[in-house]
Amino acid sequence: MNRTDFPILNETVHKRPLVYLDNAATSQKPQAVIDAITEAYTHWNSNIHRGVHHLSQVATRHHEEARKAVAEFIGARSSDEIIFTKGTTDSLNALAFSFGEAFVREGDEIIVSAVEHHSNIVPWQMLCGRKKAVLRHIPLRADHTLDIEAFKGLLSEKTKLVSVAHVSNVLGIINPIEEIIRLAHEKNVPVCIDGAQSVPHMSVNVQALDCDFLAFSGHKMYGPTGIGVLYGKREWLEQLPPHEGGGEMINHVRWSGTTYNELPYKFEAGTPNFVGSYALHKAIEYMQAVGLEAIEAHEHELTQYCESRLAAIDGVHIYAAGQKKAGVISFNISNQQSKLIHPFDIGTLLDQQGVAVRTGHHCAEPLIDELGIPGTVRVSFGLYNDKADVDAFIAALQKAIMMLS
Repeated sequence: MNRTDFPILNETVHKRPLVYLDNAATSQKPQAVIDAITEAYTHWNSNIHRGVHHLSQVATRHHEEARKAVAEFIGARSSDEIIFTKGTTDSLNALAFSFGEAFVREGDEIIVSAVEHHSNIVPWQMLCGRKKAVLRHIPLRADHTLDIEAFKGLLSEKTKLVSVAHVSNVLGIINPIEEIIRLAHEKNVPVCIDGAQSVPHMSVNVQALDCDFLAFSGHKMYGPTGIGVLYGKREWLEQLPPHEGGGEMINHVRWSGTTYNELPYKFEAGTPNFVGSYALHKAIEYMQAVGLEAIEAHEHELTQYCESRLAAIDGVHIYAAGQKKAGVISFNISNQQSKLIHPFDIGTLLDQQGVAVRTGHHCAEPLIDELGIPGTVRVSFGLYNDKADVDAFIAALQKAIMMLS
């Protein structure tokens, strides 16, 4: 885990060394990814798939090699099952529109869970509004894990799709995705996995999971912003209509009508982010060089270490403490009068000491409302973090608590 590969970690914030613990929001980029972006614009920038000239051919080759790399990275059967998008949100919106157009009718039901990011709630709410369908959610148990018995009761002949986060971006809990997929498939219901918080932190194999769709973002896995992936089993993608129209996604356009391109291009209207895909490929190569198992083990050790240090501080309440997590810890602090210190105040004082964390509802308001709190302070780890980062965070936190008590 070479921190020197990430130049931004040499920055100072308020004259303090940067301690970056907001990786669930976005990760920092290794020099290899930064260099890839510069290389693309410097040496072979050209629109892809359309030109016979050299630059276009080079750009096309890099873009399609990136698609193959993504397919191999997540264990897809074919690169034809990999659709490039702007990110997880874009992937889920695309799926909600296309799947909804093809398969959802009035009275049908979509199931999500109580821990979802807004990106895996709002697109389905919009679909249900258009189609007069019903959105249901898997409730939480007292220990903040998903109530699988309740999920079994939600599944019915009306259920058209289940879409669930692999890892909660607030609680960090790794949800029982394998069991959710198995139960849904017993009812012939397809499953979409929001992998935004899992793909960067562990090995995710879509064939082993047998999920029907998977969405994730490049910027959370050491790649650039503006590039993401929607994986879908070929048998589903072939049945779905495109969600956008324009160039690239067509076969022939006539005044009498349009025929669509083959997979995956029928879902990629317009000029794709070929620079982003190339840089994402470099990010994948970087992660593979470190090793997914090594990343998962390293971040698990850091999470346990940080939880133990937090738990030793008076007034700290850790949400889903002791659960198996993927590099995320959310907590709140009560002062000596047992009054909750607002997470924003903690985050502000940490920032003044050079420590970057996340505060607020983390785009998961239904979950925060269920917890009955205004928000949390969230610490999240990447492969470049170490115990020295945790120690610096704890020292800064203790100083913030002292100032606010």
